[in-house]
Amino acid sequence: MRDSIFIFSEDQLKYKFNNNHPFNQLRLKLTLDLLEKINAISKEDIIPPRMASDEELQLVHDPHYVTAVKKAGNGELSEDMAESYGLGTEDTPIFPNMHEASSLLVGGTLTAVDYVMSGKVKHALNLGGGLHHGFRGKASGFCIYNDSSVAIKYIQQKYNAKVLYIDTDAHHGDGVQWAFYDEPDVCTFSIHETGRYLFPGTGNINERGQGKGYGYSFNIPVDAFTEDDSWLDAYRTSVKEIAEFFKPDVILTQNGADAHYLDPLTHLSATMRIYREIPKLAHEIAHQYCDGRWIAVGGGGYDIWRVVPRAWSLIWLEMTENNNCYGPLPADWLDAWQDKSPVKLPSEWDDPADLYDPIPRKAEITEKNAQTVEKALYPIRNKAGHE
Repeated sequence: MRDSIFIFSEDQLKYKFNNNHPFNQLRLKLTLDLLEKINAISKEDIIPPRMASDEELQLVHDPHYVTAVKKAGNGELSEDMAESYGLGTEDTPIFPNMHEASSLLVGGTLTAVDYVMSGKVKHALNLGGGLHHGFRGKASGFCIYNDSSVAIKYIQQKYNAKVLYIDTDAHHGDGVQWAFYDEPDVCTFSIHETGRYLFPGTGNINERGQGKGYGYSFNIPVDAFTEDDSWLDAYRTSVKEIAEFFKPDVILTQNGADAHYLDPLTHLSATMRIYREIPKLAHEIAHQYCDGRWIAVGGGGYDIWRVVPRAWSLIWLEMTENNNCYGPLPADWLDAWQDKSPVKLPSEWDDPADLYDPIPRKAEITEKNAQTVEKALYPIRNKAGHE
């Protein structure tokens, strides 16, 4: 039995707002091509996504909203009506057939879920997913439908499993958090740049859930300019302790690649080092608690040339336990894409040590992040201390 599948079809590239929009699914092709050029993936590994049905979308999304998205994509929604649903904004412009394109991304994550939860594979990767800002009745932050929220609700209903959702995007995973804020069988964890200067402005440590879900929502808002060591300390410590506390049946990881120093939309100072470690720890946790069940999706990542293909390839390489990700990048991949790229492509898997100048507030940022982790984990550490 193969352990892992890669969800992809060219149709996933139809989720496209316009030529100048920062959200660009060409990154899916760049990533897959990089994996193909190092012989790390075969045609047998690639499974096409299915389309999510309206009924599946409505596990999370309001039926009126789904209708509005359909109308918008057919040019049948008034400007005022569109705006009330978060459509036609600068972030989330309307484009033709947007319902179909969005449903395919959700269906890709559901395809991944069924393969993993039915025991056909241990791990599944849908890089077209990860649209974590979508709300029940509103588009937000480049996200029309929220594939992770739909997938988690689908897992609950079809497989009756406890889900740990791990979000390492630089933006807070708000849509998923609020969708399960009062549910004790879904634990959400988001490590992100503090919302002080960054969309969506939420994700504070005191957002812990409500009602029966109180204590099952965790946030680590790290300071702007956070570097690898501090980020990784916060991530490792939190994920290990939360997994031990929650003991999930399956993990779903959202893998936005926008915490990197080169990302144009955020203010963090991470390098490829964190993108090596993120999937390693997810893999470890999946085998420790979930019999290997691990569903991974994409997310943010707006330097589609220099950052995303390397970062996302590392998820698949970890899933398949392939160490072919050190030293130079393949020359034929660089040759294939350099002319199309507006920037010089990196020549190595890892970033150079002098990628950026030293951060003047490093010690202060590191200390502040450690205090944030302490406060965020205090309830479960305190509980453990009293048992």
